[in-house]
Amino acid sequence: MDADPVHVSIAGRMMFKRVMGKASFANIQDLKGSIQIYVARDAIGEDLYATFKKSDIGDIWGVKGYAFRTKTGEISIHAEEMTLLSKSLQILPEKFHGLTDTDMRYRQRYIDLIMNQESKNVFIKRSQILKEIRNFLAGRDFMEVETPMLVSNAGGAAARPFETHYNALNEDVKLRISLELYLKRLIVGGLERVYEIGRVFRNEGVDTRHNPEFTLMELYQAYTDYEGMMELTESMFRYLAEKVCGSTKISYNGIEIDLGKPFERLTMNDAIKKYAGIDFDTVADDEAAKALAREHHIEFEERHTKGDIINLFFEEFCEKELIQPTFIMDHPVAISPLTKKKPSDPTKVERFELFINTWEMCNAYSELNDPIDQRERFAAQDANAAAGDDEAEHTDEDFLNALEIGMPPTGGIGYGIDRLVMLLTDSQAIRDVLLFPTMKSLDGVNKKNDVNNTASEAPEKNVKTESEKIDFSKVKVEPLFEEFVDFDTFSKSDFRAVKVKECVAVPKSKKLLQFTLDDGTGTDRTILSGIHSFYEPEELVGKTLIAITNLPPRAMMGIDSCGMLLSAIHEEEGEEKLHLLMVDDHIPAGAKLY
Repeated sequence: MDADPVHVSIAGRMMFKRVMGKASFANIQDLKGSIQIYVARDAIGEDLYATFKKSDIGDIWGVKGYAFRTKTGEISIHAEEMTLLSKSLQILPEKFHGLTDTDMRYRQRYIDLIMNQESKNVFIKRSQILKEIRNFLAGRDFMEVETPMLVSNAGGAAARPFETHYNALNEDVKLRISLELYLKRLIVGGLERVYEIGRVFRNEGVDTRHNPEFTLMELYQAYTDYEGMMELTESMFRYLAEKVCGSTKISYNGIEIDLGKPFERLTMNDAIKKYAGIDFDTVADDEAAKALAREHHIEFEERHTKGDIINLFFEEFCEKELIQPTFIMDHPVAISPLTKKKPSDPTKVERFELFINTWEMCNAYSELNDPIDQRERFAAQDANAAAGDDEAEHTDEDFLNALEIGMPPTGGIGYGIDRLVMLLTDSQAIRDVLLFPTMKSLDGVNKKNDVNNTASEAPEKNVKTESEKIDFSKVKVEPLFEEFVDFDTFSKSDFRAVKVKECVAVPKSKKLLQFTLDDGTGTDRTILSGIHSFYEPEELVGKTLIAITNLPPRAMMGIDSCGMLLSAIHEEEGEEKLHLLMVDDHIPAGAKLY
């Protein structure tokens, strides 16, 4: 290379610059990496060199020159021509520390991709995963199709949909929560192997593994069942690990997961028997199941059946044990409204879920193709909706009509792409694998794009602004207690300032948020609070709250809550209002209140 120079043209963002009189060095970064350029005044001309010297980190340059090795052996480009292609008007984060503010990383992903190569690699790998899924399915003769996102009846999953309005049709519609029912219509139509990779939308909470909009892959194959789907799933996960990670042994959070061995298979009842010591095959009826739930402190609703209780026991005692790939099979019919019953036991269905790293990675069925049975199950779901279950499905007459035309025996699977990417990239939160995750709009920002208002829009210094006037005329508060508490009793309550390190929605609970708190002791404190209807978890991270820290632990949804966060409640026009007590962030964690 040194004897016969190689002439090259490159373009990219300048990430480093060191000016040394008549010659300078800079680093140019593009998608593939970074390379050093050597810029000499004599080589590019005095005027251009002066422009280069005044340029900023973040500017985008085009460079022509030849490759050479420096005295230290580093391959570099000796610039002969340079063109300023785009000027950066914003200051990038300092290179040594990178972009460490996770909130900014998610809100301004473009900066994250510039500053963090690890983040960029995750999204490059995500694209590779999608490519290899398509390659695998093409090798098995599957067709990729597209189905509607706006639907009149959002079915195929137990989830609350988003609702919107078609102006042209003057109709209310919903955003899809699943891909299932339209894909099955295509099986009826004779497209025997179909799949779709697309966005679905569920109007639910946000936590480390859930985002209201996410990418789902569903496939359906005629003339097979859930046994065939298990073979396909195991083969595809093994294929993806080899293609994307280079090995069937992967590591997640320091734990080795072996996708090369045959995946373990357990029925749901056998898993509960193994990890909780309870054999639900011997439990007679709904009331006996509810008695067991009370005995084991499992929260349930009165409308729940034995099948629902089985599922609650599985979630409480089994999911946390399933690290290595495990198929959980033969679910209760009560929680599987679209699945074919087992001929040997009509209280169970031919269904499996794959669990890896305690997570549900996919859900698969032998699809129900009996329109009479399907209508009965839709009716049961309608009854659940009438009883207050806002995640229940509703009768879909057009889908029933398709089944009445005749659907062949079919196996189907649904995979959450985002969770799969988390697993294969060792990412700790779903937001780390979504380019633009759902974020709550910030106070005092342009809500269209979460970018702070410019200085020209801010109030001038020293100009008095009128404080907000709050109307309390419609507020109703509880009467003050008339009974006195002696000072010694009161003084035993330990009120402390606590910092919110993490906040997530508690799975299967509509009300509870789980807080991980810094209380100044050096050991994280967990407190659960039923305030999800008033706050989303993400808006509370980083806040300074007030907690009573010397209450005895109280089990809630199987999690010990060690203390209580203080809130202020009142009633306004018949509606309960709640505000967490948030204090100045200058107050350190553990500061005692008097």
